Amino acid sequence: MKTSYGKYIAPGALVALTLTFSCKKLLNQAPVGSLNGAVLANKAGLDGLLIGAYSMLDGYTNTSGTEWESGIDNWAYGGVAADDAFKGSNSTDQTAVAPIANHTVDPSNEYIAEKWAAFYNAIQRANDVIRELPQIKDGSVSPDYAKEVTAEAKFLRGVFHFELAKMFRNVPYVDESITYGAGNFNVPNPGPIWDKIEADFTAAMAGLPKTQGQIGRANYYAAEAFLAKAYLWDHQYAKAKTALDDLINNGETAGGTKYALSANYEDNYNAVKKNGPESVFAVQMTVNDGSNGSNDNAGEGLNFPAGTYTGCCGFYQPSYTLANAFKVDENGLPMLGTTSMSVADFTGDNKTTTNVTANIPNSSVQNLGNDHGLGAADAFTPPSDALDPRIDWTVGRRGIPYLDWGLCGGEQWSRGDLCPYNPIKNVFYNSQQASTADNNGGWASNQGTADNYNLITLADLYLWRAECEVESSDLAGAMADVNMVRARMQNPAGWVHTYIDNSNPSAGFTDVPAANYKIGLYTTFASQSYAREAVHMEEQLEFGMEGHRFFDLQRWDPIYGGPEPAGYMAGVVNGHIAAVTRIANPVLDGHSFTAGKNELYPIPLQQVTLENGQLKQNPKY
Repeated sequence: MKTSYGKYIAPGALVALTLTFSCKKLLNQAPVGSLNGAVLANKAGLDGLLIGAYSMLDGYTNTSGTEWESGIDNWAYGGVAADDAFKGSNSTDQTAVAPIANHTVDPSNEYIAEKWAAFYNAIQRANDVIRELPQIKDGSVSPDYAKEVTAEAKFLRGVFHFELAKMFRNVPYVDESITYGAGNFNVPNPGPIWDKIEADFTAAMAGLPKTQGQIGRANYYAAEAFLAKAYLWDHQYAKAKTALDDLINNGETAGGTKYALSANYEDNYNAVKKNGPESVFAVQMTVNDGSNGSNDNAGEGLNFPAGTYTGCCGFYQPSYTLANAFKVDENGLPMLGTTSMSVADFTGDNKTTTNVTANIPNSSVQNLGNDHGLGAADAFTPPSDALDPRIDWTVGRRGIPYLDWGLCGGEQWSRGDLCPYNPIKNVFYNSQQASTADNNGGWASNQGTADNYNLITLADLYLWRAECEVESSDLAGAMADVNMVRARMQNPAGWVHTYIDNSNPSAGFTDVPAANYKIGLYTTFASQSYAREAVHMEEQLEFGMEGHRFFDLQRWDPIYGGPEPAGYMAGVVNGHIAAVTRIANPVLDGHSFTAGKNELYPIPLQQVTLENGQLKQNPKY
């Protein structure tokens, strides 16, 4: 059982972590090995239950040993399934990721099953907290504390339901009244549950303080930020804007620090600088704490360059599409363009193809120069194209300093998909390895890291508000918010720089930029459609390789209420597939994204069976 949140919430309450609701198949079996609720009917027991609920934020049950299948970072579901990344590795490793990547996933996929199971387990842990409170009669829990703990449990329940809703959309909402004992555990999924998620976050705001004694606990502003996020997915832009105005003007971290963009973009991905002023709410990760790797960022355990200092595993390789997105024009602005493309659809047994025209960022940009096909001894010079400086904090490229490890090896560091790019945002520094990395298993020496997973940052808030402003035709406001995020990157101090000595990275860095970095500010948003694409593009650049991209494309597509043209998500993803098939890709070649189907994941077959007809499968699965 995970214990990391004991350090951030309530030291000493760990005894209760053995109790929580723990049935892996969720709602249809009695809890196994649980303690009687009466045993926990005191403050220590309550705090233990709360820690157990917080511990599930990373999506890791610590029971299956497949944390990368259900981790909250969503590297497969949000990155590989979109245009951010390739599966990586080789064709025989993690074969269940391939159908997620190429959109042939079906309800029997093991990754999908693990994701569903982990987060309904988590929901029941949050519900356990609320169910336990009436049993505490010894006076150890004050009414004020009971109110706060209830609010935290509802906040967590909202986060867990949100995680499921953005993947499957039509999911059962399970509150504290749903139990095995009550016999009401076959819960239907008649449609979206955004209203119930919003209600949980609204209730959480009413009971949460604006500061907390432990930095990992949710505060008022964390709940308000998730409420704003839920409103965005629900396309209630005016309500989201109201919340975002308050957050940007008044929000502060759980520790009481006013929100501010970190001085350096990379600070958000450096374990020794986590929980800074930009962090609205993050999943806390720790290492070297006696948990044998159970409290680290286990969901990213596969996502390190192969054949280098970690030795494994070569998954989650940044795509050509993502790298190309960082190319800029003479003004240092992204290259936006309008492209026509074919979108496959299925109606009954018939496949039809229609043409759509949409502003697809970078769809016509040629591949950035890279080392595809080169051997280790072949000469290679990184391209001189003007690039957004965020590229080398997001994409490991050959010949560019890779943190303080040395010059990136590019394709020589890949394992099987012949991709020249490597993940970097989740990687620890060589100089910080002793304090920020841990053994995540016999095959993954030092691949468990202390890097928090940022669920929401201040940059999110600015760009979400920009979305709201675009949809209300406040183009000047949207441009100001986008420029606020971009302006941070204009400071060369926050760019990647060359090494003093390439053969000895520990000697430090020069003041010379490692590539031709250029970033400008927008001077006009000439139309609503242009402004919309600029905002969406900024989110792609700011949050690349963070598992958000698939879900952003989904909510922007009009099939579920988004503002983009019909077929938008299919157009973006199929454009990405068509582009990469110029270079052989055994996972993607010959496949396509089906509009009206692949925007959602299928409900796991096992759950449909167990729910005795209560669960409806998602369309076309």
